[in-house]
Amino acid sequence: MRLRLLLLLALCGAGPTAAARSLSLRGSWRIRSGNGSLELPGRVPGCVHSALFQRGLIQDPYYRFNDLKYRWISLDNWTYSKKFQIPFNISKWQKVNLIFEGVDTVAKILLNSVPIGKTDNMFKRYSFDITTVVRNVNSLELRFQSPVLYAAQRSKAHTSYWVPPDCPPPVQKGQCHVNFIRKEQSSFSWDWGPSFPTQGIWKDVRIEAYNICHLNFFTFSPIYDNHTQGWNLEIESSFDVVSLKPISGQVIVAIPKLQTQQTYSIELQPGERIVELFVKINKNATVETWWPHGHGNQTGYNMTVLFKLDGGLSIEKSAKVYFRTVELIEESIEGSQGLSFYFKINGLPIFLKGSNWIPADSFQDRVTSDLLRLLLQSAVDANMNTLRVWGGGIYEQDEFYRLCDELGIMVWQDFMFACALYPTDQGFLDSVRTEVAHQIRRLKSHPSIIIWGGNNENEAALMMNWFNIHTSELHTYINDYVVLYVKNIRQIVLARDKTRPFITSSPTNGAESIEEGWLSANPYDENFGDVHFYDYSNDCWNWKIFPKARFVSEYGYQSWPSFSTLEKVSSKKDWSYNSEFSLHRQHHAGGNNEMLLQIGFHFKLPKNTDPLQTFKDTIYLTQVMQAQCVKIETEFYRRSRSEIVDGKGHTMGALYWQLNDIWQAPSWASLEYGGKWKMLHYFARHFFAPLLPVGFEDQDAFFIYGVSDLHSDCKATLTVRVHMWSSLEPLCSSETERFVMEAGKAVLLYKEQVPALLGRCGNCTRQSCVVSFYLSTDNQLVSPTNHHFLSSLNETVGLQKAHITANITQQGDTFVFDLETSAVAPFVWLDVGSIPGRFSDNGFLMTEKTRTILFYPWKPTSKSELEQSFHVTSLTDTY
Repeated sequence: MRLRLLLLLALCGAGPTAAARSLSLRGSWRIRSGNGSLELPGRVPGCVHSALFQRGLIQDPYYRFNDLKYRWISLDNWTYSKKFQIPFNISKWQKVNLIFEGVDTVAKILLNSVPIGKTDNMFKRYSFDITTVVRNVNSLELRFQSPVLYAAQRSKAHTSYWVPPDCPPPVQKGQCHVNFIRKEQSSFSWDWGPSFPTQGIWKDVRIEAYNICHLNFFTFSPIYDNHTQGWNLEIESSFDVVSLKPISGQVIVAIPKLQTQQTYSIELQPGERIVELFVKINKNATVETWWPHGHGNQTGYNMTVLFKLDGGLSIEKSAKVYFRTVELIEESIEGSQGLSFYFKINGLPIFLKGSNWIPADSFQDRVTSDLLRLLLQSAVDANMNTLRVWGGGIYEQDEFYRLCDELGIMVWQDFMFACALYPTDQGFLDSVRTEVAHQIRRLKSHPSIIIWGGNNENEAALMMNWFNIHTSELHTYINDYVVLYVKNIRQIVLARDKTRPFITSSPTNGAESIEEGWLSANPYDENFGDVHFYDYSNDCWNWKIFPKARFVSEYGYQSWPSFSTLEKVSSKKDWSYNSEFSLHRQHHAGGNNEMLLQIGFHFKLPKNTDPLQTFKDTIYLTQVMQAQCVKIETEFYRRSRSEIVDGKGHTMGALYWQLNDIWQAPSWASLEYGGKWKMLHYFARHFFAPLLPVGFEDQDAFFIYGVSDLHSDCKATLTVRVHMWSSLEPLCSSETERFVMEAGKAVLLYKEQVPALLGRCGNCTRQSCVVSFYLSTDNQLVSPTNHHFLSSLNETVGLQKAHITANITQQGDTFVFDLETSAVAPFVWLDVGSIPGRFSDNGFLMTEKTRTILFYPWKPTSKSELEQSFHVTSLTDTY
């Protein structure tokens, strides 16, 4: 949401002066090391690492082993300084504030050598009164303390009892005691990311000078009144009144498109004052609601709020207002123990499809609006409607939420606590309370945010005893948990935002956890709330290993990013699966072997005599495995939405782990660092499609379910085809009668014994044939074509090495790839190296001689550039 502050003239005494003046301190600063041996210019917003890199004093921090080589940077105490002149007469202003939207993290601030304040929380906004200290020419200094040393000091000072964990697992090569500092928790390392504990001014910094009064912040909440069946708007504005006497005036709120304009009289007493306005939207106007992607439009309305105050002082705010309701439904289900857990948007139950969001870079100054748009557009392009902003990262920048509003992406917003226990001393709690209040105020006007979550996995960490706490001491930690997430965070959320639900943790049992005193004996109970599920040792093609839970907010499998992505941060000696580099980049214990184990269940491991080719083939196979595993698991969750089997089911959400990458390394992501789509992301475009046929086997019977996310019923036909691996002509094909696909349901469409299906098709065995199926209406495809493998791909009979060619032509901004194959080819992967863009489809099963695929470039490119970079791989190329 972009808010403009228009400063109009205020007539005071003889001559006109502006109501307020603002001076941005963004741009060029000086940075020096603790002992003064290093001094350099640096940008604000920014951090020390970025400044050193931009000056050529260090290499790319992501190159090879630089995360270890550059540990000294975060262990030093850096100083940021800036000399600046005030371009207006400072003596004419009653109040002057220095405002930091974000300081990372622990710093003492001096203006003209006078200490004016301290910072110790990356997620807070700081405002310092500098009226008596500021001059015409000023020097500002931020003396940072190493976050690593600060965290260690805070931990050491907490002598009454241990607050685990001390350090991350050694495989992460991280720093310790991150739970003692209010900073991005994953910046000390995670199982998908490096340790780069940054220092710097990471958000906007400015000086504001004003007379009479000043608007500090402005926020609002649209609320639907069920009784009157009308929309209202609650607007909250905070003023700092520096006048010695009360100020009166009028507020005019206008939303022209909704024929709504209301005027209010206000009187502001001296001091900090909150003005709350209640606006009734004109009942004669039709309010179009905001809908998630795939369910309707993202209609918003322009609103202006004009404060006309004594002395000709005018302050105007403009904002985009969206109207939508959200409910979290937890109620009993017939034939099942426990409670449902699903979301209704504007009264309609919606299946949440999507993924989990992590910070897009270790260095936030590199996260541009263009990068955010690329990543979020990619989520929408894969038919996602939800992202969970995970609690070990950051509260994202304003642009992230503005884009989610615009694109229709629902946001599950965690507060920033993850996989740890936290101290609850008064200083820590006070800091967290300010942080939470600030973030709610900043974010609550966004329709995209549909739920607040207290933390990531901390209920599970405590109740599953991840930290081996002795039973006799558990009560101390349970009490701390309730104090932090319930008595503080929850209390602030309920007081400041009545428009969306709050849950204490993820995973949690929701209402059941509350019933059990906020912590459930088993937070992974499939009958309540949400679950996280990971299983790397069992065969992912066996859908019976997956939980038939109410909502699955994390699940996934790892893969390696493309060679073109790795190449940028490695050298030739690193290019093998068991190299020191490959082990160094893997931050999940045993991760590289787990991938090979999963591949080995169904595929042949590559045995090329060329070690580089073997590495590339292994990367390809990890992506095939990941895509296939997450597909099978997600399809299981989607087909479980309407049924209860053995007391389990009614699954209403599938958010896989994870959407994006923080650096170039093996991880659970479907988008590589920089945004390139892995095979999984192309698969997600299919398995999250609004209409989808899902195939699976149970006891030698083959079933196909139809899954619909549509709002209305539709008539469709299911076509089932059997192909031989050895032939590009389908062996046999059958069509169902036309049937009605019910809106918002998953229903059984087809069942046949596998031997009968194979028998019908003549010369077919499990090893020699594969099944494909799709939904159509009047011979028009209305779903992706889905596939079911009747045997492992390492047991196939008749599969030949495919020779695939591509003819590339340009059509406007798009490129057309006309493909031709000599044989049936599974997992056809089109790659154009580092040329940014995506294909219309990829990783597909090619069962016909020709196929046309489009390439959408993200930056200008040419036919010749694409031809030079183009490479195609299919499964048999790795044999």
